[in-house]
Amino acid sequence: MTAKTKKEFWATGRRKTAIARVRMAPGKGDMVINGKPLPAYFGREALQLAVHQPFEKTGMQAKFNILANIQGGGTAAQAVALQHGIARALIRMNPDLRKPLKTSGLLTRDPREKERRKVGRRKARKSPQYSKR
Repeated sequence: MTAKTKKEFWATGRRKTAIARVRMAPGKGDMVINGKPLPAYFGREALQLAVHQPFEKTGMQAKFNILANIQGGGTAAQAVALQHGIARALIRMNPDLRKPLKTSGLLTRDPREKERRKVGRRKARKSPQYSKR
């Protein structure tokens, strides 16, 4: 590797059906998700805070540029998938960061998935209206 080449770190984050492929490189803290800046992609402040959480827990704010491609899921699931991917990329960069990220619960993939629809039900658990007569 030459001196001009920047070191990049890749990781994948998941939540429900959302998959975030994250590329992290040294920079000034720019985040581009699916070709849009972070505030334009995640309008809600809570989702933006969730994405920044791995950097806050490790004290790495504004040190890396993030380029992410996210597919599937809703906006909340995509934000948590991106958070998971960033945390995994930080560990690839520096394995010593595993402890603070693990204690914060940022490395655990949320395993909850949508329950399948059952026969005779309207959804997974909702039953048709009961009629006594």
